[in-house]
Parts: sequence; C-alpha cells; structure tokens
Amino acid sequence: MMSDSHMLVSLLFFLGFFSTCHAVWFVLPPSGTKCVSEQIQSNVVVLAHYVAIGPDYNITLNPTVSVKVTSPYGKDLHHSENATYGDFAFTTQEAGSYLACFSLENNQGTGIAAKDWDEVAKKEKIEGVELELRKLEGSVTAILENLKYLKGREAEMRSVSEKTNTRVATFSIMSLGICIVVSALQLWRLKRYFQKKKLI
Repeated sequence: MMSDSHMLVSLLFFLGFFSTCHAVWFVLPPSGTKCVSEQIQSNVVVLAHYVAIGPDYNITLNPTVSVKVTSPYGKDLHHSENATYGDFAFTTQEAGSYLACFSLENNQGTGIAAKDWDEVAKKEKIEGVELELRKLEGSVTAILENLKYLKGREAEMRSVSEKTNTRVATFSIMSLGICIVVSALQLWRLKRYFQKKKLI
C-alpha cells in the first residue's frame, strides 16, 4: 500500500488524431503540474479522454485533477476543475505545439497536509510548542518517506540505464564482429575469383 505522504496519481490520457490514437500514462506528484505536448498541423480534429486513477488502482479513492489545454498561441481550448475523468475535442486552427497540463487538486491535502491537527491536539491533549513540534515531526517523516521513494526510483532508473548500456555495448561488439567476418568473407571470395581468372 502506498503511503499517504507521497500519494501519487496515475493519469491515463488518450489522444485521437483522426485514425491515429496515442495513450499516455504518467504519475502526478502531490504538488506541481505535468504537461504533455504534441506537434499538430492545422485543421486536425483532436479527441481526448482522460482518467485519474488513485493509489493501488482503488476506484473509491480516485483523486480530482485540474485539466487545461492550450493552443500554440496560448488560447484556452479546454479547462476543467475537480475532474476524475473527462473528454475534450477541438479542431486545430494553427499548426504548432498543443499543450495539455494536469495538476492534482489539493483541496483536502495529502499526507501531512491532510491531517487534522486540531483533532490531534484535542485527542492527545497537546498545544503550543508541543503541537508545532508534532507538526514538524510529521513533516520530517513525510520528507523521509519521499526521499526513500525517490531513492528507490533512482535505483530503478540506474538499473535500467546500466542494462541499456550493456545491451548497446553487446550490440556494438556483435555488429563489429559481423563486419569483420563479412569483410573476411568478401576478401576470400575476391581472392578465389582472381585465382580462377588467373589474375593472381
């Protein structure tokens, strides 16, 4: 189960350009915005469907997102707030890079921001400096959990990078070996040809 302190939102985003269809899956952080862009010619019909999926694919915990689509010149083509899913469609007026931006709605907060500190203070009978220290402790715990998550992602990316480098090196060595073998065969064949023609 993913910790609340770094609750992430997976967003499945479909784009349809006439007969071409693309699907994009990405993760929204608790704060900040993620955007996708596409170079599109003018007079193209764009159809899109987006769905926000919560942690562990739990449909009862689907978060809400803010969606904004803009043209190459900054004109708003679609804007939606507090959406768990939706659609938009438009016909491009000019060629260029069209941008769709998604951000997680933080009305209720996640992790440390979602905690009702007044309720905690009443329940545990703490106030003032002690309450502030508890808030700081919660913030530090959330930061540590985020760092652990980022460290895990970094290790995963490093592993993928190392595997890719190994495959590229192996492919390069195989390509070089094949080139050498082919060159040797060509030389041998040419030598036999010249010998048959009694040129050498």
